[in-house]
Amino acid sequence: MVSVGGRIVVDRRVMGGKAVVRGTRISVDFILELLANGWSIDDIVREYPVLSKEDVLAALKYAAKVLRNEVIIRA
Repeated sequence: MVSVGGRIVVDRRVMGGKAVVRGTRISVDFILELLANGWSIDDIVREYPVLSKEDVLAALKYAAKVLRNEVIIRA
């Protein structure tokens, strides 16, 4: 298991190794999808009370970190 900032974990035994909020099966990509569909952080925390505002922000930070290291190769 890999912990990213304490709140986001990657464990091949949980959700096939997707990055999730620690102690849940709520993936970072699911949180990003909600935000992309117009949900606010307050909406997410209200609908998924196991999450905190800090968890949602950690998911955003994790996604930014992953994309920062993305390399685009042109064919």
